[in-house]
Amino acid sequence: MRVRLEFFGKLGDMAGALNGEIDLPPHVADTAALRTWLDESQGFQGALVHPSIKLAVDDEVLNRPAPLKEGDSVAFLPPVGGG
Repeated sequence: MRVRLEFFGKLGDMAGALNGEIDLPPHVADTAALRTWLDESQGFQGALVHPSIKLAVDDEVLNRPAPLKEGDSVAFLPPVGGG
């Protein structure tokens, strides 16, 4: 399955060339598995699985894991500070 990844804020700096389309391994079928797989395989050192990181799939922010499908756009969103 091929999806598009976008990383924002500090995650964008960590992701580097991961922004863009990527082929997922067969065992990555939902957003929870995606977080874990990317975090472990790409050296994010726990950043992507931290509870403060939100995910949006096709512009919809998710509050729980959701299935992925071919062509989805997945955005990783760090906490937004205010003041």
